[in-house]
Amino acid sequence: MSGNEDIPLPQKMSEAASGFDLHAAVVEPMVLKPGERALVPTGFALSMPIELEAQIRPRSGLAYKHGITTLNSPGTIDADYRGEVKVLLINHGQESFTVARGERIAQMVFQLVPQITLNEVSELSETVRGAGGFGHTGK
Repeated sequence: MSGNEDIPLPQKMSEAASGFDLHAAVVEPMVLKPGERALVPTGFALSMPIELEAQIRPRSGLAYKHGITTLNSPGTIDADYRGEVKVLLINHGQESFTVARGERIAQMVFQLVPQITLNEVSELSETVRGAGGFGHTGK
């Protein structure tokens, strides 16, 4: 995107990496205080085939070292979205964290999305689990 020529495009940091690292395209350093969240621009937009989605996920190093993670994890970028990709970061750490221009802030993983048709039925088939939900199998 114009004005962000210095920001690297998403890139894998190793041959076997599943995610593409995303870089912050902030104009000025952005300070996230403990408990604060912010939408961080990445300086790029993308176009994908309809059978794909891009998922935005945290970077494990930022989460472990600083408590910085993505709030809606994984965030979904739909195939028909054409705006700038932005990352919703939150600081779960105890200290303020500064997001600098060009810093790696998240990763993007592409996933296939099957084309599904939902059908309404009056009754569901039975299973051993049934309606057992949260914590139904014990600790």
